[in-house]
Parts: sequence; structure tokens; C-alpha cells
Amino acid sequence: MPLLKVTIDNIEVEVEAGTTIMNAARKIGGSVVPPAMCYYSKLEGSGGKCRTCLVKVAQGSAKDPRPMPKLVASCRTLVQDGMVVQNITSPEAMESRQAITEFLLLNHPLDCPVCDQAGECHLQDLSYVHGLQETRTVEERRTFKPIDIGDKIKLNMNRCILCYRCVMVGDQITEKRVHGVLGRGDHAEISTHIQRAVDNDFSGNMIDVCPVGALTDNTFRFKSRVWFTKPFDAHRECKKCSGKVVLWMKGEELLRVTGRKDKYGELEEFICNDCRFDHKETGDWVIEGPRTIERHSVISQNHYLTNPGDAVRIVK
Repeated sequence: MPLLKVTIDNIEVEVEAGTTIMNAARKIGGSVVPPAMCYYSKLEGSGGKCRTCLVKVAQGSAKDPRPMPKLVASCRTLVQDGMVVQNITSPEAMESRQAITEFLLLNHPLDCPVCDQAGECHLQDLSYVHGLQETRTVEERRTFKPIDIGDKIKLNMNRCILCYRCVMVGDQITEKRVHGVLGRGDHAEISTHIQRAVDNDFSGNMIDVCPVGALTDNTFRFKSRVWFTKPFDAHRECKKCSGKVVLWMKGEELLRVTGRKDKYGELEEFICNDCRFDHKETGDWVIEGPRTIERHSVISQNHYLTNPGDAVRIVK
């Protein structure tokens, strides 16, 4: 099958038919890639909800060079041969992204100083680039009390942006979903029916896919800022999952276990709750070495690879 040529921000790339603008941009990399708060490549049907990835299609295709009349969601729009897309080169797309960022922050509390997601938060990154210095709203923000949806997961609905990722994890990764979106409009919220507990072997992946601090690990809650910890790749034999994880260490203390994420913050593989919550001793793991942090987050400011001997010291 012939490849399709698409131009994004004046950079041409060839991709297979059926590729979205988002994934075509990811093939190029760098600042060309639109932000994504709801799209998740490993979750079928994700995307099209947060609208942060809107781009301008200046030319629909080589056969039909007319521009698309409105901005389109790059995570849901398929490329056509000869398509010309403008992301950071489009003032209209940038203005829209700023407005969407303001909308996502409409009810979001200023929790960054106490939120466990700080330093890894995609909304934090988005607001740093596109957010306003001061809010324009005077209305009261909707508020919820944090609740436990299971003994290991804390839900803080005040921070939720309704990206639906955790719902899709429940549908596609776990055996039975017991949580979802309740209510409509500005009353919509993620919750369980009659406070039922989320309890299955892969429910912890809800924490990893959440782009903000709405779902956090109760076993790691308030223990450390993430930039004070050091991540190490590790693995163990596991019958439920691949057993390939990241150990987050502070000194010689193992504070938390997460799945391995790529440079776009998406899990490479989903891991089970046994690996995530039940093995918090370094002796349970074969430590491969310090993990390279590819994202531009504050965690990458630590120079993990300057002293690889740390991994050997921890094992001993």
C-alpha cells in the first residue's frame, strides 16, 4: 500500500493510510506534536474529548486542496495524501489552545503545591505554555470531597478534566468496570455507583493513565515530591503481567512502583496490582539501572545517568 504524504508545520512526512494527524506529528516529533489530554494510543476509542490537540488543516488533500472550515481534533482526524496541517504555525490553533486550557482550568483548584501529580502533570505543562497568569472567572468552582475508590486509589474529583481514560481502562483492561461518569453537563463526575470499590488486578493502571492528579496512589500519598525521587527500570517474574516497571526511590527506600511510560506519558505496558502495590522491597526486583526520563518535565532535571553505580549500590 503506498504511503501518504502529509505536511505538518512545513515538515513533510510519509505515513500509512489510516494514520491520524496526531500520530503523523509524533512521527516527526518535537514541538510539532499537539498536546493530548484524553487521547491514549493503547486505549481504543480514546480522544476527541479534551480538544487541546485542535489543529488547522490548510489543505484537505492533493485532490481537494480546499481548507477545512474549522479546526479539527488531530487525534481523531485521518490524514489524506497531500494534506497540509498547521499546528504551532497557526495563530488560530494557538488561540484556541489557550482558550481550551482556560476552560480546563475553570474548576481546577490551585493544588499543585500539595498534589502528588505535580512534576508529572500534563495539565501543568499545558497551563505553563498556554495558560493565563490570572483567572478571569468570578463564579464559584464546583467542589468535591476526596474519596477512596478502593483501598489503594484516591479520587479527587476537583482535579478531574473528564478525559474518560480511567473509564476506558475499566472497560478494556479490567474484568469488570464498576466506575464511570455519573451526571450530565457541569454535574458530570467520575464515581462508583453507591460508593462501590474498584477492586481488580489491573485497576492501578487508572492512576498511570490519569493526565492530572484526580486519581492518585494512596500508598504514595504525600510521601515525597516526585523530583526528589530517582526512577530505576526493574523487572520480576509475574504471571499476570510483564513485570517490567519503574521503581521510584528516595535514598534506599522504595516509595512507589509504576508502569514504564514513553516520551508522551503513555504506558508501554499495563502492569498488575501485585507488582504495583504488593512488592515494595528492592529485594523483590531485578534492578536494570537508572531510567532515562525523556519528557521535558521537572523530573528530568535530575541527572540520573551521571552515576549508574547507584543501581548496583541499591541492589547490594
